Amino acid sequence: MARDARKPRKPLALPQWVRKLPVPHRLRGARSSRATAPPGGTPDTPDVPEFPGTLVPGPRPYVRALGLIATTLAGAWLGLLIVGSIDAPVGPMDTKMALRPALTGGTKINVSPLGALELRSHTAPLRLDVDVDQLDQERASALVDHPERLEGLESEITSDVKAGTGDLALRSAVAVVVGAGALGLAVYRRPRRAALAGGLALALLAASGATACATWNPKSVLEPKFSGLLAGAPSVVGNARSIVTEFDIYQRELARLVTNVTKLYEATSTLPAYQPDPSTTRVLHVSDIHLNPAAWQIIKSLVEQYEIDAIIDTGDTMDHGTSAENGFLEPVTDLGAPYVWVRGNHDSDKTQKAFEEMGEEEGSNVHVLDDGVPLNVAGLRLAGWGDPQFTPDRSVKPEGDPRERRDGRRLALALRAQKAAGTPVDIAVAHNPVLAKETDGLVPLALAGHTHQRSNELLPRDTRLMIEGSTGGGGLRAVEKEEPQKVSASVLYLDRDDGGLQAWDEITLGGLGLTTAEVTRHLADEPGSSPSPSPSTTGPGSPSPGPASGSPGPTPAASPGPANSP
Repeated sequence: MARDARKPRKPLALPQWVRKLPVPHRLRGARSSRATAPPGGTPDTPDVPEFPGTLVPGPRPYVRALGLIATTLAGAWLGLLIVGSIDAPVGPMDTKMALRPALTGGTKINVSPLGALELRSHTAPLRLDVDVDQLDQERASALVDHPERLEGLESEITSDVKAGTGDLALRSAVAVVVGAGALGLAVYRRPRRAALAGGLALALLAASGATACATWNPKSVLEPKFSGLLAGAPSVVGNARSIVTEFDIYQRELARLVTNVTKLYEATSTLPAYQPDPSTTRVLHVSDIHLNPAAWQIIKSLVEQYEIDAIIDTGDTMDHGTSAENGFLEPVTDLGAPYVWVRGNHDSDKTQKAFEEMGEEEGSNVHVLDDGVPLNVAGLRLAGWGDPQFTPDRSVKPEGDPRERRDGRRLALALRAQKAAGTPVDIAVAHNPVLAKETDGLVPLALAGHTHQRSNELLPRDTRLMIEGSTGGGGLRAVEKEEPQKVSASVLYLDRDDGGLQAWDEITLGGLGLTTAEVTRHLADEPGSSPSPSPSTTGPGSPSPGPASGSPGPTPAASPGPANSP
């Protein structure tokens, strides 16, 4: 039967699986076109979309998420920076508290003009900054005039800190929400996205706060890092023996800290005297002076400030070991404490003889360690071995680590003999760490130098090896570098009864021409008190590692300048 031509043709039906296919892309520039129909008639074909544009993929979800997170973090940081701080009184001081983004967390207390205290109080992406703005004269005078009020200072400070941190948490929450929301609105122009950014910022702040609470270390004040005036460090840090035995809770340490700061502000001309504990032996460890005359004044100042009982020098006092350099040793007898020395690879036999002659003088406190012969100084039993190599002598080929290990085994044999005789040695002393490591398990503590880089390592048999940097800042060679090498020394606190190491202060000064000072306290029995071994790369001004033993002699040069080796 013939089809009626006047009736419109039905469109062909697409299969069901085709009609259900998802549309994977957005259409750009698409528009609908309707076929032209005759006047009064109907169109011959249905609406058919035209696609003159191109297909553009939409933004991927993870890109949008990363953008939102970046916007949230930036806005939260701006909010904390602008309005995220509060003014809070803590005892007799007016402080400003603030939260700041930081990878390692912790607490930083700025005590102007003395410097700053850094505490590893928590591990979270937020750091608590406390700026001591000024000392309230009325409250401070009231404490001075009425000492009995100091008994209630602990509870007062604890209450002030709790109130301040509570207000700071509330202010910080508002700051991050407002900051993230405002930046989200400026970037996306959508209130929903802005609200999402604000909520995400609040969630991140809450998570950081929970992490800080979970990792809170109330004893972090026992190991502060002090930067600023070196003379004020012992007073602010406190006494090692007292810290270990008496101050075991956070509130008391905080009260002690605030009290010390109050005294520091009150004393305008002189700082409070450091009160050493009578049951603690204090040893100053120095090394690698390398003919730097400024080192003697630094050592003498540390001896006076810390009430040092003995000085241990792990060698390389000279650069070339010539007889002409022996006059450099004259200040040793006037340092105010017994001076114990072991030969380094830049110290010749002539250098050692000069030290021995100084020790033979009447009333002298100069002592030389060598060949494992024990020596009693300041209640400690010491034994050491001079470096077997003298690298400035170009007529002798350095034998490297094998020679160091051989003499190290000889020192270990002497230590075993002392232990068998019932007179064990407390500290083994050497210049090269390779030699000192051979004493592992025979002494609780071994001291060395040579590398010009401070490090601390607990050896497999529980001997702690402490390597000191250069107390002479690398010597006169330091002027050859763009950045002067830092001056390093350490104060060791040892038990006077058994010689056990209780704590130590790492003292770091700026090199030639610089006046910065930094003191870091470590406790021997606290977790994390065993720092990682010395770094494998050398920093600016550090000696480059040499072949074999790492103790190359000076490179040949026409000028008589100082050698470039450790």
